[in-house]
Amino acid sequence: MRLLIASIGRMKAGVEKDLCDRYLDRIRKAGRSIGITSVEIIELTESKQPQNQRRKDEEAEALLKALPRDAVIVALDERGKMLDSKGFANYVDRHRTQAGGNIAFVLGGPDGHGTKVLQSANLKLAFGTMTWPHQLARVMLVEQVYRAITILSGHPYHRQ
Repeated sequence: MRLLIASIGRMKAGVEKDLCDRYLDRIRKAGRSIGITSVEIIELTESKQPQNQRRKDEEAEALLKALPRDAVIVALDERGKMLDSKGFANYVDRHRTQAGGNIAFVLGGPDGHGTKVLQSANLKLAFGTMTWPHQLARVMLVEQVYRAITILSGHPYHRQ
């Protein structure tokens, strides 16, 4: 299985990037035990369109173009479904051998996702109803992916 994290905007140097990199390293090491062969980060530039909807549409096109056609798409969206960590691990487990083994987690730009991403998503996932800055959302995502791996592999990182 291959994991992709595609986002509008780049992770800037700082504590958030350091923490993200630490969890990505853990994912790469621990993920092998459940068949995760690679983790790829795709960072795309924000659209320069002046109108909000056009900006989101342009970013949606770029995100979808960057993903493998057979990927299971999980769009992070504050209006999405909230899962607990075990539910998220179960979702990853169900899809890790389907769709060519590609799961793509997609983070939108400052204005959110365009319609095409939301329509293409197999799951719209929320980390609560609050809006999170891009860098924190990515850190929370990679931590939850790592947590899912530990749940699926029986590692004691996740506690009840």
